[in-house]
Amino acid sequence: MSMQQVPAHKYRAFPMVDIPDRTWPSKTIDKAPVWSSSDLRDGNQSLIEPMDADKKMKFFKTLVDVGLKEIEVAFPSASQTDYDFVRELIENNHIPDDVYIQVLTQAREELIRRTFESLRGAKKAIVHFYVAVSPSFRRIVFKQDKESIIQTAVNSAKLFNELAAQQPETEWVFEFSPETFSMAELPFSVEICNAVLDVWKPTPEKKVILNLPATVESSMPNVYADQIEWFCRHVNHRDSVLVSVHCHNDRGTGIAATELGLLAGADRVEGCLFGNGERTGNVDIVTLALNMYTQGVDPKLDFSDIDAVRKVVEECNQIAVHPRHPYVGDLVHTAFSGSHQDAIRKGFAAQTEDIYWEVPYLPIDPSDIGRSYDAVIRVNSQSGKGGITYLLEQEYGISLPRRMQIEFSQVVQKETDRLGLEMTAKQIHSLLDTEYLQANQPFQLVKHRLQEENDVSTVDLEVNVGGKVEHWQGSGKGPLEAVVSALPVKVEIMDYNEHAIGAGSTANAAAYIEIRMEGQRPLHGIGINENITTASFHALFSAVNRAMQIANGKAA
Repeated sequence: MSMQQVPAHKYRAFPMVDIPDRTWPSKTIDKAPVWSSSDLRDGNQSLIEPMDADKKMKFFKTLVDVGLKEIEVAFPSASQTDYDFVRELIENNHIPDDVYIQVLTQAREELIRRTFESLRGAKKAIVHFYVAVSPSFRRIVFKQDKESIIQTAVNSAKLFNELAAQQPETEWVFEFSPETFSMAELPFSVEICNAVLDVWKPTPEKKVILNLPATVESSMPNVYADQIEWFCRHVNHRDSVLVSVHCHNDRGTGIAATELGLLAGADRVEGCLFGNGERTGNVDIVTLALNMYTQGVDPKLDFSDIDAVRKVVEECNQIAVHPRHPYVGDLVHTAFSGSHQDAIRKGFAAQTEDIYWEVPYLPIDPSDIGRSYDAVIRVNSQSGKGGITYLLEQEYGISLPRRMQIEFSQVVQKETDRLGLEMTAKQIHSLLDTEYLQANQPFQLVKHRLQEENDVSTVDLEVNVGGKVEHWQGSGKGPLEAVVSALPVKVEIMDYNEHAIGAGSTANAAAYIEIRMEGQRPLHGIGINENITTASFHALFSAVNRAMQIANGKAA
């Protein structure tokens, strides 16, 4: 089966909105919207392996740390796991006083009751229900007419009023989504929303949220903006409504649709960090926020340590952020072209604190999001004849992780500058050995003993410290966590990679670890041994020693 030669026989263009006096094209975004993270609900339900309670809590705390005040935490009527997570947040006081937790429910009485039950004792809560409104859903999925769909929404809205009144200690915010809004008739979307508003009776002091999702992105983003502007003009009680957008990315233009939706009158954005979500994902809050930041608008979110945020998201979602992802990808600030490198160097030389940022090829100052200049503008991993990484892989079977490629390229650059010559594979490997594999001061790991029982690892380390042998003990959920707990200095593991070198009985294992000590940039270490656990321990000590040398004023 092949693609249709005449796709118009199978697909039809999305209709335009009749709004000749549209105003959004001449507007600009000059303030941050209300942000709502859907990572723990919409994002979580899209994962092959949904987050457990520990991961959800870690993610929740990260969302709080970056400044999100509205966090959709669960679909409590859908599973006991989600219900229990909501109770854990409330009963053990994990929710800051200025943060609203948000939950979602279908428009069914027993599910709505279960949802309100899960929120008992919450200080601030957003309760969100939805009803699909597009013709295809009415005809194919529900087999109901418009009047029946409206009655379902009205009945649910009335039940919201009743159940909220039974818990007056909670500050309630109600939210309604005409799901599939982007594919529905605009008059019907307004009609059903107005019916819900008639029940809720919002005021400017007690607003409700009307969320207008691009459940499936079906049109160019300008059409979505027209839909938002038309809706804002016709919905009742506009001064008492927060119009929210929730864009998916089926056409790859979710960010553009959201930005144009804000121009068209939206007040609020629902999305996920780095764009996780069903199918092609939810809109990416990080990119949206940093887009505003680069236009001189404070997004009211803190991504000054973007790599730490990414680390948590990757661990919890078990999905890697693409190396070309805007702002945060490993390669987005690295110049591979010599002419690009030259322009960037000249841009930095001309840049001063009292002028606008104008460094060529860099739309944002990497230091604003916690990226170091050295890792950004210096020689990349493919520089030189054949490339540093290529030579190490071909000659020695060493495959450096991407961020370590960037770090090690700085070491090679310094050496080529000193020598004024091209370096051979043997010279590069010797430099790698000196810089990483022989980094055994001030702590030299002599030997170790590892015990693992009931998912707990315990280590006894014999360490040479300035000629004196010491024994360090530690325990944790895994061998590396146990070693970290045994160290006399506090470190955080940012990344870990491993692979075999060679094959068969003579094969070695290579381990690469990235750590961060307080007040320092992340640094890498390497360990090579026939045993992968031993290799990982040596990699950790290599990284710690390099960090200690910097802390003690020695070049690493």
